Amino acid sequence: MINPLAFFYSFNVINTDNTSVFIIFILMKKFEIPEYYKSPIISKVKAKRKLEDPRKKDFSPTLLKFENVEFIISRHFGFCYGVENAIEKSYNAIQENPDKRIFLISQMIHNPDVNQDLLSQGVRFIQDTDGTQLIPWNEIMQEDIVIIPAFGTTTEIRDLLFEKGINTQTYNTTCPFVEKVWNRSEKLGKRNHTIIIHGKHNHEETKATFSHSKQNAPSLIIKNMEETIFLSNYILGKHSTEDFNNYFKGKYSDNFSPEVDLNKIGVVNQTTMLAGETEEIAGFLCTTMITKFGERQIKSHFAETRDTLCYATNDNQSATLGLLNLKADLAIVVGGYNSSNTSHLVELLEPKFKTFFIKNEGEILAKNKIKSFDIHSKEIIKLNDFLGENSELKIIITSGASCPDAIVDNVIKKVLNLMEIKYNPNNIKL
Repeated sequence: MINPLAFFYSFNVINTDNTSVFIIFILMKKFEIPEYYKSPIISKVKAKRKLEDPRKKDFSPTLLKFENVEFIISRHFGFCYGVENAIEKSYNAIQENPDKRIFLISQMIHNPDVNQDLLSQGVRFIQDTDGTQLIPWNEIMQEDIVIIPAFGTTTEIRDLLFEKGINTQTYNTTCPFVEKVWNRSEKLGKRNHTIIIHGKHNHEETKATFSHSKQNAPSLIIKNMEETIFLSNYILGKHSTEDFNNYFKGKYSDNFSPEVDLNKIGVVNQTTMLAGETEEIAGFLCTTMITKFGERQIKSHFAETRDTLCYATNDNQSATLGLLNLKADLAIVVGGYNSSNTSHLVELLEPKFKTFFIKNEGEILAKNKIKSFDIHSKEIIKLNDFLGENSELKIIITSGASCPDAIVDNVIKKVLNLMEIKYNPNNIKL
C-alpha cells in the first residue's frame, strides 16, 4: 500500500548485463509537529548538514564547540519519517476531535516525554507496551477515535476494531517501512516459504509483524545469534522436535510443524534491530540450508531477501559505527529505555566509550552524578563518574529515532551549565 504522505517515483534501469533494476525514489513530506519538539541547537546542525550533504553520503559527525567542551554530534539521529508521521497524525486527532474520546492502542512511540504529553492532553492508552490491557475493549465505542501507533497493530486488534465499526484509517500511523516488512512476508508466504522474523517477540512491532506473517505462512521469531544457532542445529538434526518446541515456546505460529516447515525459509526483521546482526543471522541460516540441501538446491530452500531495516535505522547505526574511529571522553545516548533502536546505539558505542543512556536531561543530577539505564540488567543505575574532573571534554552525543531534538538540546545545555559555560543560541558557530 502506498503511503499517502510520501510521493513515489519509479523507473527501470537497464544494466550492462541486460538485467533490469527497479528503482524507487521517495520524496519525503515535511511534517507539522509541535514547536516544543523543535530545538535551537540541533535544528541549526541538521539544517547545515542537509544543505551541505542533501544526498546523505557523508556520515562524518558534526563538531560543535563551546569553550572547553566539544560535542561530537552523530550525523544521523532523532525523529525519523515514521515518527514524525505518527506525531503529526496524533496531534491532528486531538485538534480535530475536541469533543470525542481519543485512544492509542499502546504507546505511540517509545519516548516517555512524547507519550506523557499525549496523556496530558487527554489521550488514553488501551494497552501497555507489554500488551497488558489498561482499558477493557468493551469500553471502546464506535464513536471513539482510536489511533494505531507507528509500530502498527496485530490483525486480531485490527479485526476487533473493524467489528466495532471504528474508523482505523484516518489516524493509522503505522510506519510505511513496517508495512514493507509485512508485504515482504506476504510475498514469501505465497511462495511457500516459512518466515523467520529477527526481532524481540514481546515488542509491539514484532507482535504486529508476526500476526500479519502467520496469515500467509508458518512463522517463527528469533531474537539473536544464540537462538539462530539452536535453530540451525535443529535443522541439521542435532536437536529433537520436543527440544525445538520447548526452546521456541510462544514464538511460532499455530500448527507450526518444524519437521516440514523449516525446509524452505526466508528472513525478515523488526525494523529497529542491528543491521549487522540481521545480516549475520541470514547468512548463517543460508549456510545451514546449503549444508543440509547442497549449494545447487539452495534457491529452492532459502529466499535471498534484502535487508528490511528502515532507512533511519540503517543511517543511525552507520553514523554511530563511524564514531568508533574517533577519540572522546564519553558518549551520551538519549531516548526511551524501551526503545529498541536506541538501545542498539548504546550497544554499538559502549565497547569503546564510557557510555550513558538517559531518557532526558533530568537524569543528569550533578557534574559527576547521573542516572543511566543499563541495557543488560534493564535497570537504572546511579553513577558517580559522569563528567569527571577534566577541564576539557570531548562528548559524543546521539539519540534514538523517537527522541525529540529538543530533548537533545536540553541535555547539551545541562552539560554546559554543569561546566559553567554560558550558552547563547544566537552565537552557535558550525
